[in-house]
Amino acid sequence: MRAEAPAYDLDIRTDERRIRAALADAAHTPFWLEDPGRPAPEAPLTGSAETDLLIIGGGYCGLWTALLAKEADPGREVLLVESEEIGWAASGRNGGFVEASLTHGPENGRRHFARDLPVLDALAEENFAGFQQSLDRHGIDAELTVGGALAVATEPHQIDWLRAEAGGDATFYERDELTALVRSPLYRAGLFTKSGAALVHPAKLAWGLKAACLRLGVRIAEHTPITRLTDEGSTVRAATSAATIRAKQVVLATNGFPSLLRRNRLLTIPIYDYVLMTEPLTAAQLDEIGWHEPFGISDTSRQFHYYRKTVDNRILWGGYDAVYHRGGAIRAEYDQRPETFARLADHFLRTFPQLGDVRFTHAWGGMIDMSAQLAAFQGVAMSGKVAYSSGFTGLGVAATRFAATVMLDLLAGADTPRTRLRMATRRPRPIPPEPFAYPAVQVIRRAIADSDRNGGRDGLILRAAGLLGFSFDS
Repeated sequence: MRAEAPAYDLDIRTDERRIRAALADAAHTPFWLEDPGRPAPEAPLTGSAETDLLIIGGGYCGLWTALLAKEADPGREVLLVESEEIGWAASGRNGGFVEASLTHGPENGRRHFARDLPVLDALAEENFAGFQQSLDRHGIDAELTVGGALAVATEPHQIDWLRAEAGGDATFYERDELTALVRSPLYRAGLFTKSGAALVHPAKLAWGLKAACLRLGVRIAEHTPITRLTDEGSTVRAATSAATIRAKQVVLATNGFPSLLRRNRLLTIPIYDYVLMTEPLTAAQLDEIGWHEPFGISDTSRQFHYYRKTVDNRILWGGYDAVYHRGGAIRAEYDQRPETFARLADHFLRTFPQLGDVRFTHAWGGMIDMSAQLAAFQGVAMSGKVAYSSGFTGLGVAATRFAATVMLDLLAGADTPRTRLRMATRRPRPIPPEPFAYPAVQVIRRAIADSDRNGGRDGLILRAAGLLGFSFDS
């Protein structure tokens, strides 16, 4: 008897003419960054400057650190520098999923942080609430929608996985019951979780944090790349091509970009993720798929998709392909990958054949800072004057706020539940350097695809990687 074909795979099954038509007019820029509310950049820094706290990196992680530092001590001088513009990288082009989890989900938490899980769960809940409170307190309109999350099974073996996670605020739906939430011929079951998940407009969040920082007196300099850090004893000197900054303390929030600390350069690799955005759906189209409530969706494969609606009823559809480019370079041309866009369009049309005439208005990609533990880590350097955080692996919208609190605790030399966590006291496994990284990643990608085809059972390669402290998904 021939095995049932998987719901998703690398082979495109949709008529290629439909895919070409759907993608024909897609702009190759992030939808979020085209919002008319995009602020003008702050002037670059020139000459010399001194500050109590220098923050390098103007994404969520750096912005949250600046905001929380100023809230805690309004008299503290805080300077944030960004090499490009605030929110131009991952913080302005992600899917806008806000998850309470700090461990990339319960299974990964059990694998890497079992001892800390009770504390991490409590801190995650506290941080998720604090995230919402911060937006309210500072009047940040990030289109925050708290609507829960739906995980769907698209393969038979995934049904029992979801059923096993039911309980508390997580409700299991059989195939027929799931049609009350959303309709797709590929869905076999679902698990809807009411709490710990929300949606935002990613760029509006970054811009809102920027505006709040400026109101509190944070100095921000954009188009100011830092090229070197030097320990000068009582201070740290940061150099740019046009300026010199001396700071009592420094936060490194550059995430997937090469760390200014050589010791950290093998702790993350830049993985490219890609998404599509549809045109606004009509009321009739929404009725066809029955998706009326504001929750995000993901499927349960190792190579998974994530998708959500926007406030104007577009669907963002991303994931599945996670691409590491040879050499680990980060380049603007990698933001485009036509073969992945075609695959994503195919998978979208398989999921929602009711939307066969849909058009995609945008198709783009961006870099994610992946760590071997699939979750962020924090630490200090230069005798405690420099704190760093990286490795969010696509789960940074809320986790970056938590990381900011950890780094500020570390700089203060404070002994807190946050600073005692494994993610703040032990760094993840280093990732092999080139020329070994590229072939190793390709082997792992094939092993992940094989796992999905084999009923979710990991082969020898993934089992061995797990024993060595490495975790993987798409």
